[in-house]
Amino acid sequence: MQNCMRSKITIAIDGFSSCGKSTTAKEIAKVLNYAYVDTGAMYRAVTLYFIQNHISVTNPKEISNAVSQIQITFRRNPDTLENEIYLNGLNVAIEIRKMYVSDHVSVVSAIPDVRRALVAQQKQMGKGKGLVMDGRDIGTVVFPDADLKIFMTADPLIRAQRRQAELLQKGDMVNLEEILDNLKKRDEIDTTRSDSPLKMADDAVLLDNTMMTFDEQVAFIMELADSRLSATIKNNYGHETI
Repeated sequence: MQNCMRSKITIAIDGFSSCGKSTTAKEIAKVLNYAYVDTGAMYRAVTLYFIQNHISVTNPKEISNAVSQIQITFRRNPDTLENEIYLNGLNVAIEIRKMYVSDHVSVVSAIPDVRRALVAQQKQMGKGKGLVMDGRDIGTVVFPDADLKIFMTADPLIRAQRRQAELLQKGDMVNLEEILDNLKKRDEIDTTRSDSPLKMADDAVLLDNTMMTFDEQVAFIMELADSRLSATIKNNYGHETI
């Protein structure tokens, strides 16, 4: 009996904010025809809920009640063919990318109750193979047994410039220094939080894309993915029972 999962793998992409994780992961998923989950968007959606509902990040009872009332789903837009995030039934794909959300997302993401709730959802989403998921703790916490782990980084100034260009495309004009300061603060919080800090998994492959084009990033990861797929197919054939 053939194993129908042998030609699919789980790919975990972690790294610092504004390194292009989501854009790259989305393209890899498209090329492989895999499901894609942007966990950063999930944390942004929770942050948006906290802001809109004036939830105190230091009040355990408020946090617990808020988390229990948050429902996050992804729906495919039939026009753009993109997965868009919904918060309690409302499309928040654009709103969560605004700077006022960026200014608070690392603080909200560091809350243990928030992380536990979202990690549980993420694990459920990835029960099967054929998935690309990006975030801060995918290869270390969510999928420690992922077939391929990538850790992305880039020079902070380059990241800030990319983020500024992204915001300009959406009509938001933000000073470069403000963006750079935001990124540095987020890096500090993400790497020093007590619950699931951002760090490179021991078996992850480092991808510094400071001087790389988008196509070069995709090609780099696809070469690794093809290698892992070949190994998976070989392994499953070797253990196949007839």
